Amino acid sequence: MTYLVIKAVHVIGLVCWFAGLFYIVRLFIYHTEAHDEQRPKRDILTAQFTLMARRLWLGITVPAMLLTTATGAWLLTYQPIAQSPWLHLKFALLALLFAYHFHCGWIGQRLARGARPFTSAQLRAYNEVATFLLVGIVFAAVSKTVSTALWALTGCALLFVVLVIFFRKKLQGKP
Repeated sequence: MTYLVIKAVHVIGLVCWFAGLFYIVRLFIYHTEAHDEQRPKRDILTAQFTLMARRLWLGITVPAMLLTTATGAWLLTYQPIAQSPWLHLKFALLALLFAYHFHCGWIGQRLARGARPFTSAQLRAYNEVATFLLVGIVFAAVSKTVSTALWALTGCALLFVVLVIFFRKKLQGKP
């Protein structure tokens, strides 16, 4: 019973963590676009997006990451790591997820200081990184096979490439 409760809390933490990551980058997009507005609208919007991003980051995204990490570590006590190749893939994807998480934190700090490290189009594409990682992590954990997770990641990557080609003019800021 303890295992199922910890697993449920782990999934809840994961959902909250990804919700925070998806939304934080949307806020970064809006924040970046607010810089193109005239004063005083620009000042009001950037202050509001800075506040919203800070509250989301500290109130949901970081606590959810910590909850997911703690419960995931607890769940590892039930899993033979050396005999689970799918878990190695999941760890690799988790390393990328942590890098993405902390990079989002860096972007938020830069935006709060008035810098624009990326264009809104670049941030729109960057927002899809979390989706790619989510697909790989979930398929690895649910299927418990490397091949299924890799097929899912490949499908996700191909879909992303097709969408980028289809929307390339919009990503470049052209009508």
